[in-house]
Amino acid sequence: MSSESLSEVHGSVQTNKKGWRKIFAFFGPAYLVSVGYMDPGNWATDLAGGSEFGYQLLWVLLMSNLIALLLQSLSARLGVVAKLDLAQASKNAYPKWANIPLYILAEIAIAACDLAEIVGMAIGLNLLFDLPLIWGVGVTALDTLLLLFLLNKGMRTMELFIVSLVSIIGLSFLVEMFIVGPVYSDVVQGLAPSALSGNALYIAIGIIGATVMPHNLYLHSSLVQTRKISPTHKGIKNAIKFNFIDSAIALNLAFFVNAAILILAAAAFHVNGYFNVAEIQDASKLLENLFGSIAPTFFAIALIAAGQSSTITGTLAGQIVMEGHLNIRIQPWVRRMITRLIAIIPAMITIIYFGEVALGKLLVLSQVVLSLQLGFAVIPLIHFNSDKKLMKAFTIKLWVKILAWSSAVIIVFLNIQLVINEIQDWLAEAGNNGIYIYTIVIPIILACFALLVYIFIHPLLENAEQKKRLIPHGKALDFEEGTPIIYQHVGIAIDFADNDQTIIQNAIKLGGKDAQYTLIHIVESAAARYLGANTLDHETQLDIESLKRYQEKMISLGYSASHEIGFGNAATEISKIANNHSMDLLIMGAHGHRGIKDLLFGTTVDKLRHRVKTPILIVK
Repeated sequence: MSSESLSEVHGSVQTNKKGWRKIFAFFGPAYLVSVGYMDPGNWATDLAGGSEFGYQLLWVLLMSNLIALLLQSLSARLGVVAKLDLAQASKNAYPKWANIPLYILAEIAIAACDLAEIVGMAIGLNLLFDLPLIWGVGVTALDTLLLLFLLNKGMRTMELFIVSLVSIIGLSFLVEMFIVGPVYSDVVQGLAPSALSGNALYIAIGIIGATVMPHNLYLHSSLVQTRKISPTHKGIKNAIKFNFIDSAIALNLAFFVNAAILILAAAAFHVNGYFNVAEIQDASKLLENLFGSIAPTFFAIALIAAGQSSTITGTLAGQIVMEGHLNIRIQPWVRRMITRLIAIIPAMITIIYFGEVALGKLLVLSQVVLSLQLGFAVIPLIHFNSDKKLMKAFTIKLWVKILAWSSAVIIVFLNIQLVINEIQDWLAEAGNNGIYIYTIVIPIILACFALLVYIFIHPLLENAEQKKRLIPHGKALDFEEGTPIIYQHVGIAIDFADNDQTIIQNAIKLGGKDAQYTLIHIVESAAARYLGANTLDHETQLDIESLKRYQEKMISLGYSASHEIGFGNAATEISKIANNHSMDLLIMGAHGHRGIKDLLFGTTVDKLRHRVKTPILIVK
């Protein structure tokens, strides 16, 4: 499998143009990202905030937009400079055990986002064509065909389609604003920060989750790689600059759409005494009562456009996350259907068991889930942009680091405060029946918090140097020369690194031509862990061919050699092979963790020495 992110469109857009054509060649990725900032989930949180608190939460929208612009620019920088998307970078930086929960959390965020698109599309179809919501939810599964059509037409066609939908949304709300006519002096006052508590905090975090969306950070770091740029310092610098301009324009347009929704809710509902309009359907009906039939029509058109555009980008994000974290690729239509089915099920359950009136609350909840996942994407993103080895001359400056970490602190702090408040409310409502909260909910929350702490400290520990320690030892013992050791069966662990030649040379010097040699390689991919010996992916085939070449070379030099392939955990599989063949000596390279990481995670050698009686030689 190709290691390029979204390899089917990687580097497919030429940028070797002049003047304004060169600038426009870079425009596009941020618009695909921006649709996630004006999806139906935003509508629900903005409507709820505007109707209940008037213009009071406008400053939260502004703050969220500024944070989003900063983080999306860091995401684009990572993709341009390191040629990695955020999922690939996380896979390279964190151990496998941490990547699995990071992948799961990212998938939950994508499913939560897709849930919002499904509900929004269904509501839009209901408002415009009077289609029952349960049927509207089912119809949304058909947008898989649209996605495949756009992918086949190329990246620029998809971007043009998305920009068209964004334009429809913007024009619809421009008309809405003229119809409603808010008091603009009150709007300006709403941009001043105010204290948050209770339901205002809950909705504010929903706004943050709906604006600074975690899957967009994965998406943007990949989409910028669709541009074919010059690998020179100047070429990379220009790409960063043009992508920032693209982000600034697209995200500010998204901010105005979001602000228009909140202002619309405040001017139309809050001012007229409707303080609890969380349902999009109710908002449409009230608009019709207050301003006539034209207002809800534009409202529904914009809603359908927002849902359709966001669902396309959500699918791309899902593909990026799966390929980056797990190195597994499946057909786009299969990926689309999996994501859609995961999201359709809770929507169907909500409609059937709780009624259509509960969909608004489900939308707001989906955005809060997005916000809770943000820290797991934001913290690694800042670490990667601060890594001089990865980003070289394009490492972010100190003032950018301060702003980025301040944003991360705000997000994590508000999320922790929300979680504490929600648990307290649940415990108060459950009373004596709250045992499941103590046994299931709280342990899961604590595990997530521990993972959040770990992904923050892991890069710091990796870069720290372990100080030498003086270890007390005993007295020297007397020893005899003994008889020479003759190795009859030598195992050689190979991982196709630069020191393979040194490892093999040491092995044949120790064993000579009378020994039997077994070349060992362990395939550690995600597929290998799940499928074992049934793994037939491209990586496995290449490894087998490479191992055979080593074997044939040794045989041509007069040595007796065979090979063994293992699948899954390196220490477990090497120990099985060594014990099954009763090897006299095992030789391997000095790879893996160093320093403090050894103390935290151990090494393959450390695990092996407890599982085999065979002497182990480490070659550097």
